[in-house]
Amino acid sequence: MDAIPLKIDVVSDVVCPWCIIGYKQLHKALAETPHNFDVSLTWHPFELNPNMGDEGENLREHLAKKYGTTKEQSVSARARLTALGESLGFSFDYFDEMRMVSTFRAHQLLHWAHSQGRQTELKLALFAAFFSERQDVSKIDVLVAAAAHVGLAADEARQLLCDARFARAVRDEQRYWLAREVHAVPTFMLNDSYPIPGAQDARTFLRILDKAAEMQAA
Repeated sequence: MDAIPLKIDVVSDVVCPWCIIGYKQLHKALAETPHNFDVSLTWHPFELNPNMGDEGENLREHLAKKYGTTKEQSVSARARLTALGESLGFSFDYFDEMRMVSTFRAHQLLHWAHSQGRQTELKLALFAAFFSERQDVSKIDVLVAAAAHVGLAADEARQLLCDARFARAVRDEQRYWLAREVHAVPTFMLNDSYPIPGAQDARTFLRILDKAAEMQAA
């Protein structure tokens, strides 16, 4: 049986906990589906906080200011995410001094990683760096280390971050998805036809994978 082509586009940010949760649910669905898919997955940039300064903000204070989240709600949400992440094989290590940071440099690095065939590996490394390893993914040294960890050239990674050669390309891509009414992440798009907003559970992804397979067979 020939593999079914499956193009997956994921609009996300590396400091978005629901983005890694959604990816893990998608990954689980792909492992469980009876269909033989030939998957091509591309990550696209979205900044939860495009105006975030270099110093960042305390995460709990940031959420309170942006969404009106109380301390009790924050504690509850962190516990829920930690438990859900653990069930999917991802570790959230929330701590009181955790800061929300700019991700524009991270998206430039991911843009380059796509051309090097290492984009998903780098994306997962950056999720882990921010949520599991207490690292500041706005810092060039952290980004370069993540690139090297997944087999990318550290010297080239540092140079492209310093000269910002992919800044315009990232901005153009952000505008493209905003023009397609993507205003929240994660957003998954399957075969340019099936938009899936939010971190759905694996059953939802399985249902849509079935639909995509049926359309290919029709």
